[in-house]
Amino acid sequence: MERDLYFIAAKLLLRDGDKLLVTHDIFGDWDLPGGRIRMNEFETPIFDIIERKVQEELGTAVRYTLGKPVVTFRVERFEATLQKKVHIFAVGYEATYRGGEIILGEHHDDMKWVDVTTYDPAADFTGGWLKGLQEYFENLDGDS
Repeated sequence: MERDLYFIAAKLLLRDGDKLLVTHDIFGDWDLPGGRIRMNEFETPIFDIIERKVQEELGTAVRYTLGKPVVTFRVERFEATLQKKVHIFAVGYEATYRGGEIILGEHHDDMKWVDVTTYDPAADFTGGWLKGLQEYFENLDGDS
């Protein structure tokens, strides 16, 4: 039986009270802060990888408290640099926004804070990102 190969990513479910930050990438998709682990980061603690991604995508002034992993995502997408579809397994970590100006990095062109009590992720997300966010929102019932 053939085995699949996955890229591994860490994503932030960055909250400010009932607000969740979603970002828009330059490829035309809504996204969550965070991203893939690099080849040279095999021995790097996951918290350091997340910090690198936050600084790249949201700027160095953003302060947050990282929580525990709460959801997983399995995503298929076309990777332009490889000219093929790839699979990504991502772990979504809770995080609490503590302040600091958000300055989007070069791969993102927009962002918004959405209300977790009313937001329908199907308005912005599809595929594995949508499935993971739907699971996250279902598990929020009574928690937010």
